[in-house]
Amino acid sequence: MAKIKITLTKSPIGYNKKQRAIADSLGLKKMQSSVVQEDTPDILGKVHAIAHLVTVEPLSENAGK
Repeated sequence: MAKIKITLTKSPIGYNKKQRAIADSLGLKKMQSSVVQEDTPDILGKVHAIAHLVTVEPLSENAGK
């Protein structure tokens, strides 16, 4: 399955608790932190909810090899 890299580019401070909790559940704790996640509907839904706070990059299949 494809993977995506999610980077927190804007602070969730000042946004509602649900958006801060979504960033936390994705593993994004600090500014400019990045995580690599599977490209599943669950993850894409979370990313869509906080799209104004993150940047998303698709990773190629050969990136880790």
